[in-house]
Amino acid sequence: MPEPFWERPLATLDEAQWEALCDGCGRCCLHKLEDEDSGALAHTWLACRLLDCATGRCSDYPTRHRQVPDCLRVTLETVAEYEWLPPTCAYRLRHRGVPLPDWHPLISGDPDSVRAAGVSVAGRVVREDEAPDLPLEDFIVDWPGQWPRSARPAARRGPAKPC
Repeated sequence: MPEPFWERPLATLDEAQWEALCDGCGRCCLHKLEDEDSGALAHTWLACRLLDCATGRCSDYPTRHRQVPDCLRVTLETVAEYEWLPPTCAYRLRHRGVPLPDWHPLISGDPDSVRAAGVSVAGRVVREDEAPDLPLEDFIVDWPGQWPRSARPAARRGPAKPC
């Protein structure tokens, strides 16, 4: 039986296979704040204006770069540079040689498994153009940079920080 494409080295994937690795969690669509002194990044619950906050998916993925020129473009060449990608990110996992978790749609066969596992931003964020007028510090949250307890692979379970 042939090896599933998501288990192969990233360099062997075609464009459609590369795109299919994305689980659609929407975490990379959240704005981040960088500390000018330390360079540390803080995640926020503010999302790109194209994010559908009910589904956690981009509302115009095919043309997103025309509408949001600085929209993230994860490639084989850039994946290692994006240390801030969520720990659950399939690109990050596969780049490090880690298999996809059971809740990933390519494994589960169910696109809603991302939400069921608590990985999706759906229902947890607000688009930047609909955000309340608050100081940016009030939007900072930790959960986008963590593994949700219910989504951790068996090897990662055990004592964990709450999300």
